[in-house]
Amino acid sequence: MIKQLEIKLRPADLGKDEILRQRVIQQLRCKPEDLSEVHIRRRSIDARGRRPFFRLRVDAYLQENAAAEPAILDQYQMVDEAPAVIIVGAGPAGMFAALELIELGLKPIILERGKDVRARRRDLRAIQQFGEVNPHSNYCFGEGGAGTYSDGKLYTRSHKRGNIEKSLRLLVEHGAKTDILIDAHPHIGSNKLPKIVANIRETILHYGGEVLFDHHVTDFIVENGEMRGVIVNDKQEYRAQAVILATGHSARDIFHLLHRHEIHIEAKPFALGVRIEHPQPLIDKIQYGQKHREDNLPASSYRLACQVKERGVFSFCMCPGGLVVPAATAPGELVVNGMSLSRRDSPYANSGTVVAVEIEDMAPFAKHGVFTGLAFQQSVEQAFFNHGDGGQQAPAARLTDFVRGKVSQNLPDTSYIPGIYAAPIHELLPSGIYDRLRQGVQEFGRKMKGYYTGDATVIGTESRTSSPIRIPRSRETYMHEQTKGLFPCGEGAGYAGGILSAAMDGQNVARAVHRYYT
Repeated sequence: MIKQLEIKLRPADLGKDEILRQRVIQQLRCKPEDLSEVHIRRRSIDARGRRPFFRLRVDAYLQENAAAEPAILDQYQMVDEAPAVIIVGAGPAGMFAALELIELGLKPIILERGKDVRARRRDLRAIQQFGEVNPHSNYCFGEGGAGTYSDGKLYTRSHKRGNIEKSLRLLVEHGAKTDILIDAHPHIGSNKLPKIVANIRETILHYGGEVLFDHHVTDFIVENGEMRGVIVNDKQEYRAQAVILATGHSARDIFHLLHRHEIHIEAKPFALGVRIEHPQPLIDKIQYGQKHREDNLPASSYRLACQVKERGVFSFCMCPGGLVVPAATAPGELVVNGMSLSRRDSPYANSGTVVAVEIEDMAPFAKHGVFTGLAFQQSVEQAFFNHGDGGQQAPAARLTDFVRGKVSQNLPDTSYIPGIYAAPIHELLPSGIYDRLRQGVQEFGRKMKGYYTGDATVIGTESRTSSPIRIPRSRETYMHEQTKGLFPCGEGAGYAGGILSAAMDGQNVARAVHRYYT
């Protein structure tokens, strides 16, 4: 017999199996010898009261043991001789599409413009320390995509988009801790993800797939209105019956390439703003009500949102115990993002704080047509870059000065390695963005007492929240509405917003490709 119940534990008791077992016995009023196993199904933190506690949802097995679930990878077969599917991009959408194709008996060939996770680190060091941006290898491009070195949060609200549990189990089977299967807000960390990503690559290779780095798609092979392959590095052809396009939200050249081939794309709304960094102890004090965070309590986070002048203002990609990192993908632009290591032990907390941008908000850029959002996005990134000295040092202001429209006399310490300097961010941002952010953060201060403080730093600009372009596809077939054989996928196509949702979209698209082949 299996009984499902909820257990509350103090932080000090987390991980103590005997205490958990005792709580289950007390709640069920059963004999100790009748309780065979206790499996935690869900774990979350409840910090609404005076003292935070963990809320566990558990399965209690009475006089029986849980059946072992077979590994997903045990179902894989060799696909080296199977029909090939081209996947452009080795981010979560592309890699999980590849795993799904193998399970379905098709051979994935991943073409990645960037480098493998190990070689990629040198280019990340170059942008951090010297301000040098490699347009093919950076925080967005390379094995694992943007998520590999930008935190590894796995939380998604897209529960209807696919099989979340399967995606998480595949990550565990490739080296992630089993905690991600039960945590309400699972997280891996940018120091752990590279190894997991490399393990996924090895699985793809082991079963006969291919993963090719420094393979930049420079053209498409379109015959009679059908996608039949790609050209790499201006010379080498790769042909297949289907091409999965999973290039991420920053592959601007791919959008232009689609447009040149008259493959329909469209401008879409996105969001733009800044990244705000607080001292982590301050956020802990606000959220937990404790001067010093208890053992076993993780660095606390927050999620804030409000409406200002008919536009949403909201926190995005919150990184407790995290770092702010440079995320530009080309010289001449300045973009920031956030990340956390697995332990989330940085003394800083940061979050993107952005404003929803609708097409009508970008009217001065309407002459760019489908590239309206992209042009608007680039203009802001270039304005922030041009204000500086030509490197990746970022314009910044104390939060209170930002609201007052003042240049800060001095700045707090920061996690941002290239460094920050006092600048008129209120003038660098488009006026509509700044005005809504100014009002939005004050509203956040009313909702979260202590948030609005001069100890917080506003760093610009946070502009890669999502793709400003959508590649339309059929809801039924996942194929481009007009180009047979082209399967837009993930964030770059406008159908995902994070590691987990991109992974699930990759799986969905792979299944659609399998139906197309059969």
